[in-house]
Amino acid sequence: MEVKPIKTKRDYEAALRAIEGLMGAKRNSPEGDHLDVLVTLVEAYEARHFPLDLPDPVAAIKFVMEQRGLSAKDLVPYIGQPNRVYEILSYKRPLTMAMAWRLHRGLGIPAESLIRQAA
Repeated sequence: MEVKPIKTKRDYEAALRAIEGLMGAKRNSPEGDHLDVLVTLVEAYEARHFPLDLPDPVAAIKFVMEQRGLSAKDLVPYIGQPNRVYEILSYKRPLTMAMAWRLHRGLGIPAESLIRQAA
């Protein structure tokens, strides 16, 4: 098993092909260990070369609502009265720090997304 750093796009593509060939490898086998190492290298390369931006606060809230089947009424404990919830979801009012903190603690939305400037 030869492992080397992923430095170029060609190295990256070769690593992806190798991963595809190892997808059926059993855990704790030499092939499985090789797969784990390659996946770790690819993840590091992708994080460096293809960084993902965090969503804005409203997009983060709407994503969680969709994933969990929540309605605007379900956000009242975190944001306040229903009209305040609708103002937040329509970008008419920004989140306060207290709202962001309650949403983070109550729904597990990353704080980094909640305190980011809305679009």
